[in-house]
Amino acid sequence: MERDASVVVRAPEGISEEKIQQAVEARKLWLFQKINHEQKYPPTRQRKEFVSGETIIYLGRNYRLEVTEHAVEGVQFRSRFVISRQNQPQAAKLFRGWYIERAHERIPSRAKYFAEAMGVRFNRLLISDLKVRWGSCTPRANLNFNWRIMRAPANVIDYLVVHELAHLLEPNHTSRYWNIVAVQVPHFERAKAWLREHGGFLEVDF
Repeated sequence: MERDASVVVRAPEGISEEKIQQAVEARKLWLFQKINHEQKYPPTRQRKEFVSGETIIYLGRNYRLEVTEHAVEGVQFRSRFVISRQNQPQAAKLFRGWYIERAHERIPSRAKYFAEAMGVRFNRLLISDLKVRWGSCTPRANLNFNWRIMRAPANVIDYLVVHELAHLLEPNHTSRYWNIVAVQVPHFERAKAWLREHGGFLEVDF
């Protein structure tokens, strides 16, 4: 099941479509319960209006936004976010670009750090606008990460990075896979719980 509650069925090569359909039918009730679980797939939140006093999440914390009459280039961030009133109509685009820049600054360095610790190598790392995933690892050892994860706490970002790197050692979510993750992120269950509770906030586009 993906972030948008869509269902993806993966089966070994050679399995007939009839058997796949039978397997899906057998778990129909379970799938229905999962898809309609409010905590796992919370209702869509309202989009930002980008007005002074509004809060914007970054690295798991909410920061206030100030819309100033002064000229400000793009988005400024110190202890709060600041944009100029002149740029207010383009605020969504500016913040999106700001998050993507932060992702390029942070995620590759964390991926390199954990890859070295795990004794693996990846090829390319892309910051993308993934629609249904936080991250992915391709068969060619390319990593893709959704820029929206920069809204999550640092430990959650680390968990998502390790989650994809671990697939270079174990393709499936076996007990061995989760042991690999646990060595690098001992409290990864906390990160998973945070995503279950707050993942909906990360998904809302500006």
